[in-house]
Amino acid sequence: MDLFTHVLFAYLLSFVLWGPAAPQYIAAGALAGGLPDADILLFPLARRFPRLQHRGIVHTVLGVTVIAGIGAFLLPYLPYFPLASTLRYFVAMEVGGLSHLVLDGFTNFAVAPLQPFSRRTLRLDADVAVSLVTIALTAGALVVLALERGTVAFSVWTETVWILVGIYGGYLVLRTVARARAVRAAHRAGYRTVLPTTTPWRWLLVDEEDSPARYRLRYRRLTLGSADAGTERSMEVTKGAGDLGPVATAQAALNRTYGPALARSARLAVRYPFGVAEARGTGYHVTWYAVGIGGFGRTFGVEGEVDRATGAMRLRSGFIREPPSARDERDGRSSAAQP
Repeated sequence: MDLFTHVLFAYLLSFVLWGPAAPQYIAAGALAGGLPDADILLFPLARRFPRLQHRGIVHTVLGVTVIAGIGAFLLPYLPYFPLASTLRYFVAMEVGGLSHLVLDGFTNFAVAPLQPFSRRTLRLDADVAVSLVTIALTAGALVVLALERGTVAFSVWTETVWILVGIYGGYLVLRTVARARAVRAAHRAGYRTVLPTTTPWRWLLVDEEDSPARYRLRYRRLTLGSADAGTERSMEVTKGAGDLGPVATAQAALNRTYGPALARSARLAVRYPFGVAEARGTGYHVTWYAVGIGGFGRTFGVEGEVDRATGAMRLRSGFIREPPSARDERDGRSSAAQP
């Protein structure tokens, strides 16, 4: 989730827990809901201390608890935070911080909340991590709350917050129910995993097989409540194809670039890599992208050229342009499967 949605969600959750008569604890919870994302400011140190990277130790129960403990003593010295129960400030910040972890785990980006004691991750895959729809809704809600501050009756503000609680709570329920339906449809079709898209009724069905010798991936679009189904796209590569010698086919180009592509992109290596190769000039143009991640025709991945005669590769990683077939699946249009 984006930072502002984290803050607003923690604000609404704190309102439910503490009630409108305890604004200091509501504010403490909202502040704590956004603090875990402050770890992006630690990026200069993250190379030397990997646990400080984004969604690292700060995005854990331990990190949240340390922040809540320090914050409970410091908050009364900040503007707008009156002297109050240190224990209640701690509980408010702990709940707000934990809500951040829960929301991140609700999306398609994983967190490991029990580090350093366990590397087990939390990822429900019920929503995309960054959604323009959610950002727009959150921006509108924050504007409304800001405009109402000090200008409307207390009862009006209370009703507004309860309405927002219903909207955001209903959205989470909608996403959860939609994912359950998508999972059932995926199992009937022989897919093991479902991936969310921006809209709750459109999902991607994914099936992956990874062995020491081969890697295979297939996926297609699912629209809940519609008989329209996207074309299945599948790919299989042989691992350890080497990096020397001529490349005679598009499949050989995929085999050759699979390992180097994953080595170049950490996101690609952990999130359903799919490769497309096509003849172009004296070689093959290869695109490796992460299924289900991206937008505006761009996605995280690796692309480049493989020389047909020598097998030499020129690969680059980053936020690359999606192949037309991937954009078709994301936009809900049918596309021909790659041979």
